[in-house]
Amino acid sequence: MKYTAKITIALKEGMLDPEARAIQHALANLGFSTGSLSTARVFYITLDAENKEAAQAVAEQMCERLLANPVIHRYEVEVGA
Repeated sequence: MKYTAKITIALKEGMLDPEARAIQHALANLGFSTGSLSTARVFYITLDAENKEAAQAVAEQMCERLLANPVIHRYEVEVGA
């Protein structure tokens, strides 16, 4: 069966996020005040798996082996039909 995994990868708390800092500065220049801002990458991946739990496990393996660096990133995986 096919499942869609939504994988969100972001920097862990306390890690420098220069992209977010640049965006926050640009927003301030445009007159938008922000308390905090962070960036994240979102991947939508279609997987063939026997069930939702198997699709979740495969998506988590993808994160651990390639998509995320466990030293600096945190990730969330949501699997839907």
